[in-house]
Amino acid sequence: MTSASDTSQHQSLGSGIAALHAKWGWIVALGVVYLVTGFIALGSMVMATVASVLVVGVMMIVAGFTEVIGAFQMKNWGKFVLWALLGVLYIIAGFLTFDNPLFAAALLTLFLGASLLASGAVRLFLAFSMKRESPWVWVALSAVITLLLGLLILARWPVNSVYILGLFLGIDLIMAGAGWISLGFALKRRG
Repeated sequence: MTSASDTSQHQSLGSGIAALHAKWGWIVALGVVYLVTGFIALGSMVMATVASVLVVGVMMIVAGFTEVIGAFQMKNWGKFVLWALLGVLYIIAGFLTFDNPLFAAALLTLFLGASLLASGAVRLFLAFSMKRESPWVWVALSAVITLLLGLLILARWPVNSVYILGLFLGIDLIMAGAGWISLGFALKRRG
């Protein structure tokens, strides 16, 4: 039995897909842009790494200024000082990425490798604690791949710091581009 809200949700989803169908060409074009930029990033992984680090630096500066502004909303002097200090540290870290992007890339690569290692270990633990009827094998496989990726990054650190972030960026852009292109063509076939 379908309720009125289920029917309206289905109709709004259908109208949303119909609106997207009219824009399938733009969606494919967006995917092509992603693909091209992904291949450019893979072609110059050092440049892509530096660009990634600079974007992180900009985000840190913006977050820092937001923290400082937020500090003025605090009613307590101690909280104000902590929030303001946190914001200033973010701003300083952001400007340091501009001052030495390769050093920042080395730190981010180290953090990435350690995070992947920790994530893979936790996921592996969770996989072996799952019920055997569930798809624990896929979770375990994903955990092993994540663990190996983290180990590979850490084993070659800091040498790989100049290209690993650019490699990840390039692969991510290519995968996103393929996804947008496939969505665009699926919308074209649907209508």
